[in-house]
Amino acid sequence: MNKVCSECGEQISGRTDKKFCSDSCRNGFHNKQNSDGTNYVRNVNNTLRKNRRILQELLPEEETARYPRSKLLELGFDFGFFTNTYTNRNGETYFYCYEFGYLPLKNDYFCLVRKRKFV
Repeated sequence: MNKVCSECGEQISGRTDKKFCSDSCRNGFHNKQNSDGTNYVRNVNNTLRKNRRILQELLPEEETARYPRSKLLELGFDFGFFTNTYTNRNGETYFYCYEFGYLPLKNDYFCLVRKRKFV
């Protein structure tokens, strides 16, 4: 049985279940599959990670902290991206980027928080 490479069309020799003639063809094939369609997902994930890193840097060990919107924006925070929300009994909605979150306060300030660790 003559098998051909899924990337370049060259004949494959070796194992019967081989799909590519070389590592470069295998990498090229998968890079093409993961580039165009997942570019949006990659950009969203990058933004979420950046938001998380900013919150983590502003809240290293403290339980909570207060910062103005201008400080968060200055660091590149994007308020349009968060992983989940939590609304407490008082009706206040926290926005989270993974385990770090923020609560909008009066006068364009935000209370930064960290989720408690689950044991």
